[in-house]
Amino acid sequence: MKTKLSESQEDYLKHIFLLSEKSDENVSANALAERLKVKPASVTNMLKKLSELSLIEYVPYKGASLTSSGELIALEVLRHHRLLELYLSEMMGYSWDEVHEEAEKLEHVISERFEAKMAEQLGHPTHDPHGDPIPDQNLKLPSGPAIYPITSLKAGVTGAITRVLTQDKDTLNMLTRLSLVMNAELEIIAQERNGVRIRVGDERFLIPLELASNICISKNEFEKTK
Repeated sequence: MKTKLSESQEDYLKHIFLLSEKSDENVSANALAERLKVKPASVTNMLKKLSELSLIEYVPYKGASLTSSGELIALEVLRHHRLLELYLSEMMGYSWDEVHEEAEKLEHVISERFEAKMAEQLGHPTHDPHGDPIPDQNLKLPSGPAIYPITSLKAGVTGAITRVLTQDKDTLNMLTRLSLVMNAELEIIAQERNGVRIRVGDERFLIPLELASNICISKNEFEKTK
């Protein structure tokens, strides 16, 4: 019989998956505590429980990684979350800075039938309003063109914003005010010590490094003669 997990347990699996995307190393208890805003002791207790359920592999002081069973649960929660974000945006008029908070409340409670109906109504989408990939009904992440954080690109490169790696409401609101939204075209002017200087339309901005690292573009293919 399949064990019914709590919302908290599902959240841990989801965030272990998300943190593991950024590094090949195991996810530390401290990283989880910081992300989930809980005490490290609480994280350690939860990791032990998830390990007993064979959903993660956990070694004290060395961190945690998902088992295949744990990864499937994490991808299922992510599918719910990202479909909900897109549904709220496309069908209900929420802005991209509003959808995350609502999806967090709903991702654990919708049924598989509701999920399937959402996906059908949205045309079986592959990405959410922030450009994050939506696992398909088989819990496989979609493939797509390579994307690059603007901090990694040299001057002269142009491209469209295809993913924003933050859910912070104030940050997304600021990006909207700067016209740094999905599919906006930008040009890298210069990489500087304290940020990335870019051009969007007729406007030029110096984007601080911490923010710039969250903005990803797909490069235009124009560098043929260099």
